[in-house]
Amino acid sequence: MSRLNITAPNAAQQVVEGLYRDVERRIIASPPGLCPVDLSLAFLRLCHAQTCGKCVPCRVGLGTLAQLLENVLDGNASLEDIDLIERTARVIKNSADCAIGFEAADMVLRGVIGFRDDYVEHITNGRCLLHLNQPVPCVALCPAGVDIPGYVALVGEGRYADAVRLIRKDNPFPVACALVCEHPCEARCRRNMIDDSINIRALKRYAVDHAGVVPAPPCAPSTGKHVAIIGGGPGGLSAAYFLSLMGHKVTVYEKRIRLGGMLAYGIPSYRLPRKRLEEDIDHILSTGVEVRHEEVGKDISLKQLHQDYDALYIAIGAQTDKKMGIEGEDKRGVMSAVEMLRNIGDDLKPDFTGKRVVVIGGGNVAMDCTRSAKRLGAESVTCVYRRRQVDMTALPEEAEGAIAEGCELATLQAPVRIESDEDENVTALWVQPQIIGKVDKSGRPRPVPANAPEQRIPCDIVVVAIGQGIETQPFEEYGVPVKRGVIEALTSSDIENFNGIFAGGDCVTGPATVIRAIAAGKVAAANIDEFLGFRHEITCDVEIPAPVLRDHAACGRVNLTERPAEERQKDFELMECGMTEEEALQESHRCLRCDHFGYGGFKGGRVKKW
Repeated sequence: MSRLNITAPNAAQQVVEGLYRDVERRIIASPPGLCPVDLSLAFLRLCHAQTCGKCVPCRVGLGTLAQLLENVLDGNASLEDIDLIERTARVIKNSADCAIGFEAADMVLRGVIGFRDDYVEHITNGRCLLHLNQPVPCVALCPAGVDIPGYVALVGEGRYADAVRLIRKDNPFPVACALVCEHPCEARCRRNMIDDSINIRALKRYAVDHAGVVPAPPCAPSTGKHVAIIGGGPGGLSAAYFLSLMGHKVTVYEKRIRLGGMLAYGIPSYRLPRKRLEEDIDHILSTGVEVRHEEVGKDISLKQLHQDYDALYIAIGAQTDKKMGIEGEDKRGVMSAVEMLRNIGDDLKPDFTGKRVVVIGGGNVAMDCTRSAKRLGAESVTCVYRRRQVDMTALPEEAEGAIAEGCELATLQAPVRIESDEDENVTALWVQPQIIGKVDKSGRPRPVPANAPEQRIPCDIVVVAIGQGIETQPFEEYGVPVKRGVIEALTSSDIENFNGIFAGGDCVTGPATVIRAIAAGKVAAANIDEFLGFRHEITCDVEIPAPVLRDHAACGRVNLTERPAEERQKDFELMECGMTEEEALQESHRCLRCDHFGYGGFKGGRVKKW
């Protein structure tokens, strides 16, 4: 007999582990619009199944709590039961012995507080507030509401021009978004239940690469109305495009020499080549949009524009830099990310040859600066971030790409001061090591100073990439409401007490993504059109291929590759390689066609016009 044996999972445990992975995939793929009470009950039952049963709060309490929620769903509860659910959950949370019990109860407690109105609706009317609003997951998560299953199906049929036409019904920047969109649509793709989300952005890339020139649809008859757009970024140009299609005369006021906003001045050409961006801009201008390179508040006043035009849309974005407020920030060699990327956008690339560069920040802009510095000849590039790499807001592939190109990530380091020599030139960045602490409201652990001495990072250039600000002064002077550095506007883009003035995008929400700016422009165009006394519809006559029943066996996702690191780090040419025809065909056929099967059917199918 043996005293000890090497333990190994038996067949039953292996199956259980597989079921756990299946549950994880289903949670990831949970679409918007599910009944929150029903979902809470499902999670609660899963937690109850995980308990050991030794303590009463878990063994009895979670079962009682589950029965109370079931009564709500069955219509057998009263409004007083909502308070009982809350009290029961609170008692379990405060008395359970382990995390399984108190976290399960806390989940129910947060639900009762967070969506109490849904509990009330179930009890009083016997229905869920969301029961008629279960959209296609990818479409619901696209801020612009692009018909994603539609164009994915078109790519699968080789109808690339039609795919681009369909995208432009909601998003006039298909090329730019095919290259730089953060693809929120992929987060809840139902394909996650089987294997992995569809590479939606890559399929869009394949469509725009192979569609050729796709002419704009004809504009509606002239309305005689004239609209001014302040800002030639993605939000302003999107509004201009749709308003022009509606028959309105549109003039865009842009103070810089290039259109595109942060697409032109905030994203390096190795991610978004200027020629590819111009494809989208030329398409927009082909509808008759006029452009004036004048600065509002300097070359022309907001008051004058308000008098001369029937409506105004403020879409100035967020293109000013933010200061850190540390010693030495004014020394020679310190520059903002906005300044650096703007110079690159104007073909005034700084020369970093032989320089030691430090970039401060952890977002996509910081990664753009880090990788650009390497391409500008820097001897070394270090990105300093006060949190962990996993906490970075930058896309994981951006951080991984920077490391592959020879850049260093110095995480858990908080900038303290910038050192300089007698000639005011930067010589080093001093940082305070951090230790990761408690989770804050954003859901990320907050760093706190570690019990360790400050560290010196030698450098010649410091690039500050900690966020962007908004130039609101000309608008504040005219009375446009500004709060906490952003313009106050309603979700409809209207500005209260300012008849005919609208605002949207980064100048309202703060710095966000390209697709959110485009979505804001779409919303503004629809509501400006209505303000002017019209109700034009934007449609697309592309016929979507019928769904095909296929064997949906698990299949790996096709990911895009990049040019070799040693090659791409030497230039600003496009670094990302597109799909082959074989890859695009395979990836498009992985789509489960939720627009036809399941969720989309509850709403009567796709949105064909807006």
